[in-house]
Amino acid sequence: MSTYAPLAGVRVLECSLLGPAAITTPLADLGADVIKVESPAGDYVRQMTWPIVEGVSLMHLHVNRGKRSIVLDLKSDEGRDAFLRLADESDVVVEAMRPGALDRLGIGYDVVKERNPKVVFITISGYGATGPYKNLPSHGIAYDTWAGIVTPAQDDDGFCYMPEHVSIGINAGPLFGALGILAGIISARATGEGCRMEVAQSDAAAAFDWYRSETWKAYERPTDEVTGNASDDYERRAPGTAGMREGVRYQLYEATDGHVLFMASEQAFWRNFCEGVGRMDLFERWPGSTYADHARNNRELQAELREIFAGRSCAEWLAFADEHNTTIAPVNTPKNLGDDPQFQDRLGWIGADVLGAEQLPLPIKIVGAELPTPTKAPSLGQHTDEVFSELLAEN
Repeated sequence: MSTYAPLAGVRVLECSLLGPAAITTPLADLGADVIKVESPAGDYVRQMTWPIVEGVSLMHLHVNRGKRSIVLDLKSDEGRDAFLRLADESDVVVEAMRPGALDRLGIGYDVVKERNPKVVFITISGYGATGPYKNLPSHGIAYDTWAGIVTPAQDDDGFCYMPEHVSIGINAGPLFGALGILAGIISARATGEGCRMEVAQSDAAAAFDWYRSETWKAYERPTDEVTGNASDDYERRAPGTAGMREGVRYQLYEATDGHVLFMASEQAFWRNFCEGVGRMDLFERWPGSTYADHARNNRELQAELREIFAGRSCAEWLAFADEHNTTIAPVNTPKNLGDDPQFQDRLGWIGADVLGAEQLPLPIKIVGAELPTPTKAPSLGQHTDEVFSELLAEN
């Protein structure tokens, strides 16, 4: 199958430290030439977090894959001049660090735009360029705690600890930023005018968790204006997945070798399930509403379903769902996800022999073609000579 790089010909000049460098990872995966500018000391992401794979962090191997690294001392006249010459030939300049860092060096947006009017200049930072927290140093989980995503837990000795959770802001912020970059490029190529953007990882965490915060906001209105579902007799549920706790037809159940998720909230799927297991008596007794009926707090039905699901394996339940057109899903863990046949068919791993550690591919598929395989994250300054040789050739 042929390869297709949708962003071939797009050049991105990136000044980044740590995780925010992920803003350009999907662009590199899609074929953009991402040039990572590093100080002589380098980005210390290579030593941050765990695991460390053959002396280099997995975070560096992942977020900087597909990029080229050059070393410039931006505190020197020579380094700043070289940076600006590269910016002249770039579609995008990324400031993935505290807002204003490049301004303070004399190579910020105004200077770059004067020389390259079509440039898309974007800053990604923790709390953004405005607001009372704009100067606070921070790391990734701060944006999730700020957005109300992480609930503090307490151990047996009474000490607070951070419970396991998916890091949202440090992942969503770069994705929103990449979307903004692409929009900026499209506009710049159509109009000849670039733009300046900024994205905060804290904002992105809140935006990603919009359903819960917007539900709480809606619940500030009177109960005659904002209610629950008709299937719940209009009783208000807790926002988001917290409102699923009392569910029965939409709930986790234990199989013989793990758990499955049952999701028969539509009456049609519930009927199909009951027919498939030969228990139409359950449907006749508790037919439910047409849509969004989870049979909340029906412990008698939940006990029946617990017994039914305990009689088959997870694989058998998935085959059953496929055969009877009803809603049952696997319940995996980050450790065993790679064993799932759907994962193996759709995603798989890019091998350690290619990227230094096994990594997930970009979850975008080109129908009829394949994206190019990303290259291994660069060592410090690996491409300095190469990049400037190309620049000289272009000019």
